[in-house]
Amino acid sequence: MWNDFFYYTRSERRIICLLLFLFVLLGGIGTFLFWRNGQAEMPVCHEMAIDSFLQQVQDYEEKRVYRAKPSYRKESAVTVVLQPFDPNTADSLQLRSLGIPGYVVRNILRYRAKGGVFRSEESFARIYGLDSELFQQLRPYLLLPQPETARKAVDSFAQRDTLAPMKLPVGSVVELNTADTTLLKQVPGIGSGRARMIVAYRRQLGGFVRTEQLNELSHWPDSLNRWFRCDVSFIEQIPVNRAGLDRLRNHPYMDFYKAKAILEYRRKRGKIKGLSQLSLFQEFTEKDLERLSPYLSFE
Repeated sequence: MWNDFFYYTRSERRIICLLLFLFVLLGGIGTFLFWRNGQAEMPVCHEMAIDSFLQQVQDYEEKRVYRAKPSYRKESAVTVVLQPFDPNTADSLQLRSLGIPGYVVRNILRYRAKGGVFRSEESFARIYGLDSELFQQLRPYLLLPQPETARKAVDSFAQRDTLAPMKLPVGSVVELNTADTTLLKQVPGIGSGRARMIVAYRRQLGGFVRTEQLNELSHWPDSLNRWFRCDVSFIEQIPVNRAGLDRLRNHPYMDFYKAKAILEYRRKRGKIKGLSQLSLFQEFTEKDLERLSPYLSFE
């Protein structure tokens, strides 16, 4: 029993020590009484206390449940070899050999398994658990698609679309605020991807005011603007004095702070009558008001 003493928990050891102390105390008292009275027999109360103590120890030993302590497997030492790697394709062994901890490697693999792609150094730096010091060590060895490469890929895709059949003849003009994806794909240089981008951005804006707004799309060549015109009668305006937070901040030319400033003014002072009042808000610059003016209604 004593060999297993240190396998008890701290609270269990305290109980056993307390019982031992009581046993010794009662033994001392019994011995003293036996010596003083000259009696050959041990007092009955002392004998009962000893028997009770021994029974408690035996019962406790029988009822105790041995619980296996959790074992934490330490990661084996890995020889760090810094070498160029692509975080989108590197396996777990290669990532570990770069000195990346095991739990960070698992986070990288989970991110990729869910369809995530590291397109920039910043996106790799944001992986959960990767500290800034390790990222700075790995940064020179990252192999990621460069923006120029992606741009060339888009241009080559547009060039293939130019050769596709059923394209509009040169000189055609498409109404940008009413065209669907089928019509947009008939424009030379526009495929399914760009057509969907145009429609999605048109929905966010509430319509295009100028063809130059197409340049706000990713990897958009200026040469395609000549195929379009904008009818501003199709513009969908935002009712500034009735719109909620989500409606306001979801516009591409707005953000949370601009939307919140509008709501706070409405709550404290009532309706906003025009752009001149918005110009007094520190959240709005002159450029912001110029871009937003066609999209705001102050009714």
